[in-house]
Amino acid sequence: MAATRPLARNSELIIDRPKGTSHPKYPGLIYPVDYGYLKNTRSMDGNGIDVWRGTDIASRIDAILVTVDLQKKDSEIKILIGCTKEEKKLVYEFHNRGDLMKALFIER
Repeated sequence: MAATRPLARNSELIIDRPKGTSHPKYPGLIYPVDYGYLKNTRSMDGNGIDVWRGTDIASRIDAILVTVDLQKKDSEIKILIGCTKEEKKLVYEFHNRGDLMKALFIER
């Protein structure tokens, strides 16, 4: 049996939407925490697995969000890495601010 290797530890984290920047399609949406993806991974939308990267130095993965986007008619997971309690709250609120996207927060 092959040894297991944690996905996030063995994938490069690309932050393409730093904290404080605007969403490319919705300029009124400001990213409250660094947002990016794991390079060479794939999610339901065909892109890399999405990641929220917080400021906690421990860099633990202890939560995910499961999102449903009614406009795109898809669902995804978002991995939270190194997010403080306050950052987790901000990310949750970011995904639940309108009627077209909702998220379920799952903490380890």
